[in-house]
This record gives sequence, C-alpha cells and structure tokens, in this order.
Amino acid sequence: MNNIPKIYLKRGKETPLLRMHPWVFSGAIDILPDKCKDGDVVAVYSQSRNFLAIGHYSPGSIAVRIISFEPVSPDSEFWNKKISEAFELRTALGLTNSPLTNSYRLIHGEGDGLPGLIVDIYNKTAVIQAHSAGMFLARKEIASALTNVLKNQITTVFDKSTETLSKSSGLNAINKALIGTETDSEISENGLLFKINIPDGQKTGFFIDQRDNRALLHKYSDGKKILNTFCYTGGFTIAALKGGAAFVHSVDSSKKAIEITKENILLNNFDQEKNQCIEEDTLVFLKKCETSYDIIILDPPAYAKHLSAKHNAVQGYKRLNAEAMKKINKGGLLFTFSCSQVIDKKLFADTVTAAAIESGRSLKILHQMTQAPDHPVSIFHPEGEYLKGLVLYID
Repeated sequence: MNNIPKIYLKRGKETPLLRMHPWVFSGAIDILPDKCKDGDVVAVYSQSRNFLAIGHYSPGSIAVRIISFEPVSPDSEFWNKKISEAFELRTALGLTNSPLTNSYRLIHGEGDGLPGLIVDIYNKTAVIQAHSAGMFLARKEIASALTNVLKNQITTVFDKSTETLSKSSGLNAINKALIGTETDSEISENGLLFKINIPDGQKTGFFIDQRDNRALLHKYSDGKKILNTFCYTGGFTIAALKGGAAFVHSVDSSKKAIEITKENILLNNFDQEKNQCIEEDTLVFLKKCETSYDIIILDPPAYAKHLSAKHNAVQGYKRLNAEAMKKINKGGLLFTFSCSQVIDKKLFADTVTAAAIESGRSLKILHQMTQAPDHPVSIFHPEGEYLKGLVLYID
C-alpha cells in the first residue's frame, strides 16, 4: 500500500467516511497528489493523517469511490472475496440455482461495496458494466474472479462499458468478451422466457430490477384490459399475459423493442390475438387513445439523470401520469415508476398526487415498490434506491 497515492481531506470532511458513506466529493479534498490519474487506486486520509479508506480516483465531482474501509490492496484475493460475498447473498435470495430464474444482478455498485461496478448474470453469461475508470481498468481481474467464484455456472464474461464510461476518460472502451465468446440470447424469469441482446440491447441486456414488480402485475392481470407503455422487450406484457389478461396493448417508440416484444410473445406460446404492439411515443398515444383500461403500466426511462434536469423531469412525470389516469376505468390500477435517482420517493409521490388532482381522480396506494433485492441498497448509501414505484387504485 506504500506506493498508493495519498489524498488528504480538509478538516472535518472525514465525517461521511467515518459513517461509511462510499463517496468523497472533490470539494472535501485538501491535498491531491499531482500524479493522480483517472482510475488510480488511492488511499484517503484525514487532515490529521489518520487512514480512512481505499478507493478509485476520478477528476469529477465524486472524486473518490470507496472500495474498502480497510487498508487493503485490490489484488486477486480482494476481488475473489468481494464477489464471493455478493454471490453468497444471491444464493440466500434463491437466485443462483433457481429452476425458474437464471438471470440476476450479482454486483450492484455501492450496494455490494463496489461503487462503479455492475455485474449481471444471464444464464451462462456474466456482463460487466463499469461506470468508473477504476473499475474498467480492473476488468480483467474482475473477470478472473467471476470465473473463480461462479466456476461452471458461467462460460462467458462480456464487458459492456462503452455506454457507461465518460467520453473524456480517453479509455476507448470496446464492448467485447473478456472470457469465452458466445453470449446468451435467451433467459428465464419466474418461469417465463425472454429474448435478450447483450451486445446491443439497453443496459446490460434486460431490466432485471423489475422482476418482482412484474410478478406482482401477474397477480392482478386475470381478465383485465391492460396497457403496457415504454414496453421495451415486453417484460410486463409477458407477465400480464401469463396472468390471464383479456388483452394487452404494448407501446414503445422503438421499432426494435416492438419486434422483440412480439418474439417474446411467440416464445412463450401466448395467443397473439390478445396482444397488440404499437410503435409510438407513449404520451402521443395516451392523448389520442380512445380505449379505457383496467390496468396501465408506466415505466419510462430516467427523465432526469442530473439535478439540473430535476424540474423538467417532475413536470414530465406529472403530465404522463395525469394522461394515464384519464384512461383507467373506475376500480382500475396504475403501476407507475420512476428510475431517476434525483427524484426521491417523496417527490415522486407528490408528483403523482399533483397528477391525480389535475386528472380529477381519487387514488389509494396499494403497494410501494422498489428494485428487486438482488439490487441491494447499502444503509450507508440510501441514494442507491433509485427505482420508485406505486400501485394505485383508481376510484
């Protein structure tokens, strides 16, 4: 550890680290060595020269992402230990050897003590997504640890970091297999089958975080007329059809997403007459739609990825929810979500309340939803709870 650059904080700025928060902001730094580069492993000290943590340096607002509060070197032993701990948690959740589900999140950034790293398992393929230069530079060690820990459960480790790394990093990341060659193109979730596209699909290939919320929709779907907006590859559509929906209208602005939704309906042998796929912007569809539904699902992409976009995002969520509420039958349900990290649970609920007032509908909250438990939230990093959802009963 003697060769690791040392960063010293301003007086009093060590408090968040003493409370185990995994970020050091640039404004907290007093002394930064000239030789520090994006992605370097650094040691963080208080102004009184007490050791605090080990992390990855970045020249951005979040200057250090903490990977250990102990004075360790991130060698093969470190990565094996971290990934083993994450694997044990997913085993406790019943996900590592499930006969019904072979896709799950193995590493969820700060939730697993590894800020900047996502690892998703799709059957025999592990997909790495680095959100920091430090994690990208450690990708080969991470891939090796994955094969050590998961052994014959995976045959391929695929790096998909091109979309998540800053263009200014100069790393020139290329999405490619680090171990093995073939990526899986089909997964199972709660006994349902889904086609995925790891190299070219959104995120790492599928929205695993909605697994439990799709299962909840399944329970309410029998005989219902359902609208699934922002359907992507039809996750909620397939759950609804499995639950016995009378019909489902699946809407997405992406032609490719609509095509895969149709493929997934065929893959699960559902009656194609019970689903209509519509390639259109959701808000445009809602405004001109003359059909009323028993259940509507609103699962839009993040409207705000930065604080600067927060106000516009709130207005966007309000308009979207207000339009959807007008199309729901009395006694119907609205499944509504936000995955914008800067929109917290209270603000999201307040925004939906404002939409209810505008639409003239009376609502009751039946369920409050979040991401599946294989996307854990560190109690020291509540910001990790990014997915907010409500199931609302519409009077």
